[in-house]
Amino acid sequence: MTKKEKIDIMKEVLFKMYPENRTDLEYSNPYQLLIAVLMSAQTTDVQVNKANKKLFQVVKKPEDAVNLWIDKIKDYIKTIGFFNTKAKNIYLTSKILLEKYNWEIPKTLEELVQLPWVGIKTAKVVTAVLYNAPYLPVDTHVHRVLNRLGIVKTKTPLETDKAAAKILDKDATIKLHHSLIFFGRYHCTARKPKCEECPLQNICVYYKKNNK
Repeated sequence: MTKKEKIDIMKEVLFKMYPENRTDLEYSNPYQLLIAVLMSAQTTDVQVNKANKKLFQVVKKPEDAVNLWIDKIKDYIKTIGFFNTKAKNIYLTSKILLEKYNWEIPKTLEELVQLPWVGIKTAKVVTAVLYNAPYLPVDTHVHRVLNRLGIVKTKTPLETDKAAAKILDKDATIKLHHSLIFFGRYHCTARKPKCEECPLQNICVYYKKNNK
């Protein structure tokens, strides 16, 4: 079986399992999406949504966060990991958006990664969701699933990002991103993956290795 055939099977199965092309993060506008993604680093979407339910009632645009100031932002997000750093970077990012971009979210990866706390994964998530950019953002779930299936053979999410960009077509990357995340989060988990009921057993390197 060629790698392309394996990828086609993966896409067909995952799109059926998770047909909704969406993120679990809750937001009402592009600015709030960026803030939610910033907050999701090393924090579950459930925890982020819980904190943002109150934060987003008062922070709807960059000016709101700037006026709120860092300490007040901390009060809203203190239930999530690294809230001190995240509050500071929410403030700084909002200030830059207000002063440099007239509230608009930059459309290029190069501009986005210049914002505080915005790495390549965050930048790709934001541009893919907001602007339908042809990127596959790679987090730990995507990295784990692609390696277990044998689509890539890499050691870090960044390596997976680069490898996946070379072999995956760009037409359905954002849909595949969400499907891979849900599959990794709820099915192909880091501990105790549901291998016995997995519809991708026939193409999975991890399954074949552990079920000889």
